[in-house]
Amino acid sequence: MKFFVDTADVAAIAELNDLGMVDGVTTNPSLIMKSGRDITEVTKEIAAMIDGPVSAEVVALDLGRDGRRGPQAGADRAQHRHQGAAHRDGLKACRQLSSEGYMVNVTLCFSANQALLAAKAGASFISPFIGRLDDINLDGMQVIADIRQIYDNYDFDTEILAASIRSVNHASEAARIGADIMTAPPDVIRKMAEHPLTDRGLETFLKDWEKTGQKIL
Repeated sequence: MKFFVDTADVAAIAELNDLGMVDGVTTNPSLIMKSGRDITEVTKEIAAMIDGPVSAEVVALDLGRDGRRGPQAGADRAQHRHQGAAHRDGLKACRQLSSEGYMVNVTLCFSANQALLAAKAGASFISPFIGRLDDINLDGMQVIADIRQIYDNYDFDTEILAASIRSVNHASEAARIGADIMTAPPDVIRKMAEHPLTDRGLETFLKDWEKTGQKIL
């Protein structure tokens, strides 16, 4: 499973990238606004930092305006992904851009039907929003499972990018079901390495080592 970091926090991306935990980055105007920086500047800085894809959100609602709109438009097609919503005009834009060789992340997906349409439109990635489905008492993981089955049935190349990951349980469940990628905030990725029994065991090992009188190098 590939890990994307969902943030505009350049320092957090650098930290996780140094650990080898970053295969890509997803961001959007809302996240960048919180950083107080220019969207184009931040996107370019992130792209220069990592080898993987950087997905930034398109900000128009109709095909005529968002077909090539975005901070990454015209940039390196191998790294930058156009990101558009799973509505009709978004799917039209996906078809147009994918036919021109751009890789497109279709986001704000909440159903298997939307994911099927995105794959038909040539999307490189589909981003089902797990947490937002859970918020309205729907099963976000079931949507991931349904998409996985449909894509496997028809050998679609579109990768499932599990989004709106809010907990370590979301992360492990998405991996178990077979999502190709997850995108999560830095804190969630950090917490995946944590466990109280690991902490307790390490504390015991250190105490036992101190009893030997030897120094810890």
